[in-house]
Amino acid sequence: MLDQITNSLVSFNKEAAVIALGALPVSELRGAIPLAMAMGFSPLKAYILAFTGNILPVIPLLFLLQPVASRFRHIKWVGKFFDWLYERTRKKASLVEKFEVVGLILFVAIPLPITGAWTGCVAATLFKIRFRYAFPAILAGIVIAGLIVLGLSIAGKGMLSGNY
Repeated sequence: MLDQITNSLVSFNKEAAVIALGALPVSELRGAIPLAMAMGFSPLKAYILAFTGNILPVIPLLFLLQPVASRFRHIKWVGKFFDWLYERTRKKASLVEKFEVVGLILFVAIPLPITGAWTGCVAATLFKIRFRYAFPAILAGIVIAGLIVLGLSIAGKGMLSGNY
């Protein structure tokens, strides 16, 4: 399904495809930067587009996640979803629980599956980290993760082209 969305967006507008992929919870900028570079964008443009997409859902998630969860939790499948989401996040986000804001930065910055801005927003909500601390921490984590992914993408592209 992710491939279908990406292919549809790429045929429409390549920049929009990178931003959209960066905004999605599964790929975030970990998928958007390599895609942008594969499409021929410069590393700087790839980073900026992926970063833009990745930061888009953060403010709405930080403000709306808890109220939406509380409002619709009485619906059986919604309650089960939020129970699953919070439990999964609690298991993966011990770093956030232990070190709070610094842990949140590191948690978002690690470019691995089940980390990133989306899960960082869930962790910030779960551990009741206030917006004024959570947003800059998630932003810093995105910057760091983007630089790591960009470096790996540049190195990978160089290896594939025989420049290393």
